[in-house]
Amino acid sequence: MVTPTHTETEKIRQLLEEVTDPEIPVLTIGDLGIIKDVKRDGETVEVIITPTYTGCPAMDMITINIKLALAEHGYKNVKVSSVLAPAWTTDWMTESGKRKLKEYGIAAPDNKFRIAKDGVECPHCNSANTRLVSEFGSTACKALYQCNDCKEPFDYFKCH
Repeated sequence: MVTPTHTETEKIRQLLEEVTDPEIPVLTIGDLGIIKDVKRDGETVEVIITPTYTGCPAMDMITINIKLALAEHGYKNVKVSSVLAPAWTTDWMTESGKRKLKEYGIAAPDNKFRIAKDGVECPHCNSANTRLVSEFGSTACKALYQCNDCKEPFDYFKCH
């Protein structure tokens, strides 16, 4: 297995930017920071990813979508491998991805909160007058909050 040239790696990485998270379609796998490496062995391209957490149900769909995105651009032999170490962290998310989350109505991860009892900024009105409703939101990687000012419920993408 050899690493493709810088230009080819960048081309493949740009193609992978078309692949979105099936649970949060405004985020790409690049925004999430889960692409660890791209390698090539003859006609085979290997994309190495790190799951956001072990057992994440979205990873199977992400794998399929990586293969489809690359196949659409002539890469027929694509292998997607998962590595668990080092473990993914929300620190790997791009600032652009965090901004997209907020615009989508999900509070972005913030290192000062793991699962805070209150004070996570509401993505709708920017108030910090919020309360934890449940440690689990619409998916296991999110917690459910409600804003005490605008009264809107919202998910918070938990720090990992």
